[in-house]
Amino acid sequence: MRAGERIVVEVPAPAPTGLEPEPLELPIVYQDSDVVVIDKPAGMVVHPSAGHARGTVVNALLYHVTDLSGIGGQDRPGIVHRLDRGTSGLMVVAKHDAAHRELARQFHDREVEKAYFALAWGLVHAGRRIDESIGRDPSNREKMSSRARHARSAVTRVVRAEFLGGVSLLEVVIQTGRTHQIRAHLSGIGHPIVGDPLYGGVHRRVPGHLHAVQRLERPFLHAARLSFSHPVAGTRLTFDSPLPPDLAAVIEALRR
Repeated sequence: MRAGERIVVEVPAPAPTGLEPEPLELPIVYQDSDVVVIDKPAGMVVHPSAGHARGTVVNALLYHVTDLSGIGGQDRPGIVHRLDRGTSGLMVVAKHDAAHRELARQFHDREVEKAYFALAWGLVHAGRRIDESIGRDPSNREKMSSRARHARSAVTRVVRAEFLGGVSLLEVVIQTGRTHQIRAHLSGIGHPIVGDPLYGGVHRRVPGHLHAVQRLERPFLHAARLSFSHPVAGTRLTFDSPLPPDLAAVIEALRR
């Protein structure tokens, strides 16, 4: 570039996504003309990617939400944040560009409150704060860890804990939203999430009183609370989601 040069950019209209709507189950918790709040089932990928061209949250949204615009990228209409495939729970989706920009700002400025239920191995005390930057693990690109060369700040707080004899049911609040943050942080302190094979949370042999955890077919992690300011009205919205049946059944058995 040289001083005095002039650049003219023509911004094209949003392109059609090319994605097919699919009549998949997708619980809608709240919807208005600006946002949609969904309760994502476990096992569903958020947006199309390699090996997941269909059956995603985006495909389901295009079927259930008729006024969803193509913002956020051709394959990610309205997607402001994500949950891992194996994680269930609450997500907010923007319906238009102004809502998307404002929600993205709130996430960036850490104004969005996110709480999760997690079942971790061992005894974890309430009040524990994990402040460890994370990034791609240098020895396993599928994982995140504090050993990454290019790590980003991440803070996780345990606000409630119930010890169930070998495992702890936790309510965890995150102030940042890094990829695999809770999974990597709990594994990093020696308490991986039960049922999480990537971070050491699957044990072939467990004591008899913990046999219920072997029913799990995914990591015990659920996005239980989501609070944000409405991107247009400015009012504070808070949503709660109870444990889904597969996770609730494990807790019920452990308490017995």
